Amino acid sequence: MAQRSSLSQRRAALEQEWSRWIPAGTPQGDSALRSEVAQSWLRSLRTVDPSCEHAPVADADVTARWAASSLRTPVSELTDQLRDITEGAGYVAAITDETGTILWSHGGPVMRRRAEQVNFAPGGRWDEAHMGTNALSLALRTEQPHTVFSAEHLVAALHGWVCYCAPIRGADGRQLGVLDLSTTWDRAHPLAMSTARTLVTAIETKLHHRMAAPGVRLTCLGAARLIRDGAPVRLRPRHLELLTLLALEPEGFTHERLHFAVYGDRPVGTSTLKSEMSYLRRATGGDIASRVYRLVSPLSCDAVDVLAALEAGDTATAVELYRGPLLPDSDTPGIVQWREYLEVGVRTAVLSSGNVEHALRYGERAPHDIEIHEHALRLLPRGDGRRALAVARLHGALRD
Repeated sequence: MAQRSSLSQRRAALEQEWSRWIPAGTPQGDSALRSEVAQSWLRSLRTVDPSCEHAPVADADVTARWAASSLRTPVSELTDQLRDITEGAGYVAAITDETGTILWSHGGPVMRRRAEQVNFAPGGRWDEAHMGTNALSLALRTEQPHTVFSAEHLVAALHGWVCYCAPIRGADGRQLGVLDLSTTWDRAHPLAMSTARTLVTAIETKLHHRMAAPGVRLTCLGAARLIRDGAPVRLRPRHLELLTLLALEPEGFTHERLHFAVYGDRPVGTSTLKSEMSYLRRATGGDIASRVYRLVSPLSCDAVDVLAALEAGDTATAVELYRGPLLPDSDTPGIVQWREYLEVGVRTAVLSSGNVEHALRYGERAPHDIEIHEHALRLLPRGDGRRALAVARLHGALRD
């Protein structure tokens, strides 16, 4: 109760300060406002209306930018921690690019709805020139962590919030964007900034590790190929299957379990799998452990990225990255099982989404899926020219 009372008093004092300053557009007498906030207010008032209701929307394709961002993979790998913070403690987390445009966000349903009202969501522009004084804009400008509480925000619609933000730097020291944790002002907590910094350190560590490791990329959705340090590695279909299974199950396989995943009940001797794994080790540079078959060096994989996006509830990224079925020509039991799992996961996410773009994009890769095309038609308003495309796809699926 004491903490809430103190927060209420601080908020009231800031609201009074805001009411004196903002209508006049300049400081009025002695001010207890923090200098960095006061200076930001003066800069922001040149371009931002304090009465605006939400952040403007970026022109660029944010889904594509997030799919290509170097931050996407390390953020996806921290899904469990971010979910605990956002859903368990009542926060919304966001990642921006270097311009202050939000590329990714996550929160529980209540906080997410509140955040969407002010466009604290992918596509929202939160730099100082577009949204005034806030923790994201200060962190971007100063390249230092910042907290902005209640009426320290220039925009009145944000006075119910407190935001904790820290910059994210690449291995070369360049600022790549910021991580922000936001919640309602009455949940302000001194440990929140420490949490934001810890998450940024984890992201930066993963970034640096990936930069130091050999560049290996496995593509197994719709088509199959392995690229190592920019050059293709020739592998037989069986070895691509083995590598895909190891990528999707990073904890690894015992010999018996991997044997069953590859050969099922067929009478294949144990030496066959050992021989295949020996060949695969040579082809990939010896990056596979032998006691338990698992990858010991990082490997980027499109199917793993889709799985991470699904686990994070990021339907847009999952649909963008899902280029087709997992190794579609394979009948290997373990691959078939994962193929069905990924297809059902992405399809269910699309059917559960109210975003018509998801349905249209997925429909490109699922031409025979009647339910997907019907879903797209339900979401498209009358008069939308894309209805013709959805109708044509539905007609083609019904004829098959």
